[in-house]
Amino acid sequence: MKLMELPGGDTLHHYKKSLVLCFAGPRDVLSTGPIGGGFRTDLQAVFNNDCNPGAGMSCELRADTYEEHMKLLALEDLGLDPKHCTGLATAASMHNVSIKTMDYEDFSVTAIVTGGIRINASRVGDPAVWHEKAGISDPVKPGTINIILHIDAALSPGALARALVTCTEAKTATIQELLAPSRYSRGIATGSGTDGTILIANPFSSTYLTNAGKHCKLGEYIGKTVKEAVKEALDRQSGLNPAFQHNILNRMDRFGITEDAVWRTYLQRLSEKEKNLSPFVRAEFEDRLSQICRENTLVTYTSLYAHLMDQLDWKLLSPEEALPAGKQLLNLAKIPTDDHYSCSDNQDPIAKMADFYLQGLVELLMIKR
Repeated sequence: MKLMELPGGDTLHHYKKSLVLCFAGPRDVLSTGPIGGGFRTDLQAVFNNDCNPGAGMSCELRADTYEEHMKLLALEDLGLDPKHCTGLATAASMHNVSIKTMDYEDFSVTAIVTGGIRINASRVGDPAVWHEKAGISDPVKPGTINIILHIDAALSPGALARALVTCTEAKTATIQELLAPSRYSRGIATGSGTDGTILIANPFSSTYLTNAGKHCKLGEYIGKTVKEAVKEALDRQSGLNPAFQHNILNRMDRFGITEDAVWRTYLQRLSEKEKNLSPFVRAEFEDRLSQICRENTLVTYTSLYAHLMDQLDWKLLSPEEALPAGKQLLNLAKIPTDDHYSCSDNQDPIAKMADFYLQGLVELLMIKR
């Protein structure tokens, strides 16, 4: 099915669980894809494929390598010449794509984005899970932000490369505005571990641009379209949005403050008599926790507490500065603290602050029984 015609005559189609962008003429393409990757001027199409076989099922390769798998996919499913196309794969549904176009005086920018990072979000520099050897890669968790960025203007090679940097900055800025947590560390994510990007420019456009940085209009429009599309795609695919993040557990789970962790600590605090008093102890706990998780004041001060921990992690604040401020924030949030809110030299101050929050939250739940 044809979805739209882009400026310059290129057409976007949806079939075989893929989005396929067919070129109306020669294009300059910069791609991170496993086939047709790098800078190319001889491609006829680009694509983004949903490789998810179904809920709870893992993506399976048709060949020994990802590259060979993508060649077979292009040829057998999409009817494309693997030598003259490039593509990306994802577990996100193409039905959840976000397409944003912005026009300026003599150029246009279109961002075509799919994305889901609730499982595979990571922060650049996080511990890796595998090392590539001879082209063989290990399977990773599903979750990818794939961006096809179409620019209806002729770009110098340097501008095309700079556009990739601006596009990536826009993606990362969006994720940080959502405070999406890394699933490999206690940091805020900057993307997923498997993100892919394809940039397309029209060398026959009458508009020739040599800069795509943040101070020029092209850079501004790349930033705006990509940010809007990434935010919408993440919402559509997995419900990652401001409303979802207005929850103390969603703000704090990267520090180990999860529903199960709160339950285990809560259970430890109950007496044996209380544990045996009702067969619905867990149900009653869940009800009380859900009642406070989205309380405005609690979410507000929890967010500040998490940011305090981040600044401690980034060495912008010392433990001597962060811990007293953290206690004040918990007091403002009406989360109980004791007189032993301190940290010894041999303790991780961030882990200690997380434990103070956990213990105080459980105490708050006990009070609200």
